Amino acid sequence: MKFSRTTILAIFMIGTFAIGMTEYAVTGLLTQFAADLDVAVSTTGLLLSVYAISVAICGPVLRILTVKFSPKPLLIALMAIFIISNIIAATAPNFEILLLSRLLSAMMHAPFFGLCMSMAVDISPPHKRTSAIAAVQGGLTIAIMLGVPFGSYIGGMLDWRLVFWFIALMGLINLIGLLIVTPNIKQKEIPKLKNEMAILKNKNVWMLIAVIVFGFSGVFTAYTFTEPMLREIAGFDVTSITIGLFLFGLGAVIGNFVSGSIQPEMLTERLIVAMAILGTVLLSFTFLLANPFFTYVACFLFGAGTFGTTPILNAKIILAATEAPALSGTIAASVFNLANSIGATLGSLLLTNHFSFREITFVAGGMIFFGVILMFVTHKIEDKSLFRASENAYD
Repeated sequence: MKFSRTTILAIFMIGTFAIGMTEYAVTGLLTQFAADLDVAVSTTGLLLSVYAISVAICGPVLRILTVKFSPKPLLIALMAIFIISNIIAATAPNFEILLLSRLLSAMMHAPFFGLCMSMAVDISPPHKRTSAIAAVQGGLTIAIMLGVPFGSYIGGMLDWRLVFWFIALMGLINLIGLLIVTPNIKQKEIPKLKNEMAILKNKNVWMLIAVIVFGFSGVFTAYTFTEPMLREIAGFDVTSITIGLFLFGLGAVIGNFVSGSIQPEMLTERLIVAMAILGTVLLSFTFLLANPFFTYVACFLFGAGTFGTTPILNAKIILAATEAPALSGTIAASVFNLANSIGATLGSLLLTNHFSFREITFVAGGMIFFGVILMFVTHKIEDKSLFRASENAYD
């Protein structure tokens, strides 16, 4: 039986939702981890940093080792690893085992996202390729909007282990969906690692990686401290902070799907505009926190700007890396996590060195505008023909 493109993308979204919840839900559970596993709260931060670094490093390595495998069985194997890792997390007797479970989850993160995005592009006509990538990314943004607050609530009111059992259940549902729905697309030719690694010589891809690492990483320099900024500058209580974080997630979902409607040939121009707006929001963020209404507006715009740029950058890397169809999506997912890690580390370093929250958001906004400058350079030197793809659709 042949399933529709919409059904296939929906199954991919369930998987990326579960992975997104695994990645981000721990931010609201650090206190519970510390109390239950008898470690310092500062130590539990390793659950975030180790995850991001593992995605950035282990993801591409695993994809390189599995480059000759067909997409469907590889997706199924990766989701099986995901389920096992979350069962390990749910039953972890100590912090070290919990950290190991994070390492396992992180290893499959980038290859899974990469495969889903690459397959989404393969089954879509040219004018819907950006929206297909946004759909895959949409699972992650919905996890930020709904999954993370839900996980924090369950962890706080009941038991943090239930969060990982819930994520494992979502993984199982996705595994069944992948088995039934995912098309078993036969590769026209077995990918050759030597050919795929030619991506390292692609100036278009390297410019985009530079934009993400040196520009987009500014997002997490500020995002890491959103909760304390809302608490200390806006004077928000727990309920108001929850609303603010929900609005960030709502903005993320809307920004993601609006960007998904952009045609490939317009990606660069729209990305420059989106990043300029995001940089402006970050520069004005602490000033907006003086008023409750504008605080909520700032949270929404922060989320919309952050995840309005993500699918555009993903799409540009995947479309530009014509020599590496199997590896491009994984590279994109890994680079974003590298940027997340760099941004969070820089933000923590600035705060440790007594920078104010306003100064931190100025640094973050400045980094975004540096990314805008890099995009102008990219626009001048990139091969425009890469974003005018020939017809190829899955019916």
